[in-house]
Amino acid sequence: MGLNCLQRGFPCNRGTGIYYDFAIKCGGPQITSSNGIVYEWDNATLGPATYYVIDTDRWAVSNVGRFSDSNSPQYKSSSLSQFTNTLDSELFQTARLSASSLRYFGLGLEKGNYTVSLQFAETAIQNGNSWKSLGRRVFDIYIQGNRLEKDFDIRKEAGGVSFQAVQKEYTVQVSENFLEIHLFWAGKGTCCVPSQGSYGPAISAISATPDFTPTVSNRSPSSKKNRTGLIVGLVVGVGVLSFLSVFVVFYIVRRRKPPTNDDEELLGIDARTFTFSYAELKTATEDFNPDNKLGEGGFGPVYKGTLNDGRVIAVKQLSVTSHQGKNQFIAEIATISSVQHRNLVKLYGCCIEGDKRLLVYEYLENKSLDQALFGQRTLNLDWSTRFDICVGVARGLAYLHEESRLRIVHRDVKASNILLDSDLIPKISDFGLAKLYDDKKTHISTRVAGTIGYLAPEYAMRGHLTEKADVFAFGVVALEIVSGRPNSDSSLEEDKIYLLEWAWHLHENNRKVDLVDSTLSEFNDKEVERLIGVSLLCTQASPTLRPSMSRVVAMLSGDIEVNTVTSRPGYLTDWKFDDTSSLMSDIATKGTDTSHYNSSSASTSMVADVETSPVIASKPMLGETIKKGS
Repeated sequence: MGLNCLQRGFPCNRGTGIYYDFAIKCGGPQITSSNGIVYEWDNATLGPATYYVIDTDRWAVSNVGRFSDSNSPQYKSSSLSQFTNTLDSELFQTARLSASSLRYFGLGLEKGNYTVSLQFAETAIQNGNSWKSLGRRVFDIYIQGNRLEKDFDIRKEAGGVSFQAVQKEYTVQVSENFLEIHLFWAGKGTCCVPSQGSYGPAISAISATPDFTPTVSNRSPSSKKNRTGLIVGLVVGVGVLSFLSVFVVFYIVRRRKPPTNDDEELLGIDARTFTFSYAELKTATEDFNPDNKLGEGGFGPVYKGTLNDGRVIAVKQLSVTSHQGKNQFIAEIATISSVQHRNLVKLYGCCIEGDKRLLVYEYLENKSLDQALFGQRTLNLDWSTRFDICVGVARGLAYLHEESRLRIVHRDVKASNILLDSDLIPKISDFGLAKLYDDKKTHISTRVAGTIGYLAPEYAMRGHLTEKADVFAFGVVALEIVSGRPNSDSSLEEDKIYLLEWAWHLHENNRKVDLVDSTLSEFNDKEVERLIGVSLLCTQASPTLRPSMSRVVAMLSGDIEVNTVTSRPGYLTDWKFDDTSSLMSDIATKGTDTSHYNSSSASTSMVADVETSPVIASKPMLGETIKKGS
């Protein structure tokens, strides 16, 4: 059956089931433990997006994620060492690894409560006091969709030592004949100590035993056909041959017709992993109740919802029709979902039914940064928190630009696309969304999708897009965080309307600290100077003069000095735009952009379709949102 067993709902052996246990030797050969459990072999070669189903359809494994810093990634490990805290040292000498998401499935199980035992041992990170012992492997453990362990660290669980067996047991309920164990790396821990690629989930063995008296056989169906089955098969075969010509003609005619979205099939385990049904999301959001609406931006409205497993989610309805097919769309979602970092919003998956396209994100209760800075200010963003937010955003962008397997340029970095979790940790949202839409390029230009006020000059004028466009936008966001005001505000005095111009005026007069939000009673002078200096570097006119985001992180962390900038960028000295009253009045009547959640009413932004042209660069500091043109 193989792949068929891994479709939505796990259709194989439904009902009473045929099995009541399973045991897997992850990444290695079959082993019988000291207590008599036979751990079946799991030595298949997995890739960055693959699955394996054992021939008895008893269990399966899938992997998503590529070790970006290894040319020959290994998805299993082995060691000949002896392990402590166990009678079965051999059980821990191999392990299955993943760079992102590792799932094991028990299939065709009799319904009831089971004891699930997970066996771990850290072998990559060494004991001792050398640098080789400094690595940290951190991941989350989900069973049946419920997170049972957050930031699980094998070595920490073993008392800070390696090569020691760690066993975790959980009681879980099987209500629909399948059991899902999900090990998920959420971007925490280290990546390169003691060697490249030393991160992500690792597990040595899995077993599930019933907490009830089984009533099923626990044997796979016989592959031998009885005589009745053979006769039926022959009759059916003759019938099929009789009508073969009719079906061939019908097939050829059907193949000539362009397929619709509903005709395309969802193939592979990744489709199930990253897709939700429309009915599921409709229920979660109470039929997209307006009371659950979090905001609306250029891509469409966003609603708060709660899934059946208790996860609170944000559902984004994509209002711009994608021309991609179903499989391609889901493949893009799976790819974006595999990009995981502490400072990136987690994308759970998508829904695609007919012409409906929806994205499902984690929900972050403190909403967007622009609300916290420019709105009613219900959050206490003291200086220390603001500085940490800047560093977190910089780290998230550095990951997208330089550390992720995918090279992602966000294109629309702004305060409303930065969300805050319960601990006020910043998470960048909407990264990779441009991949979901046709983005036709010519030798002249790429269509601009971004927000004026955050747009780099070379991107606004020529459509020239590199990571340095994100660096420019980060510099503007950092100044907004320091000052507690948006990048343009027509209610202020003329010399303060545009934040970048005001920052340069203060810089040139050695009064940089005057930029600090007046509501802050205390702040660190050195950190203020450093952050403003980095912002002015990031917003230089020439992309080559702007630092990379990894260098920005190093400067903010104090690891390297901040270079001094001495002259204003040309776009501030050469362009003048005095008549702002009519435009600002128009902007004020257009409403606000809430790209992910609910954006502040104090933000001055409006949605407009604009093609790439020097016309839009006449004054780059207006709070106007540009979305992708047609």
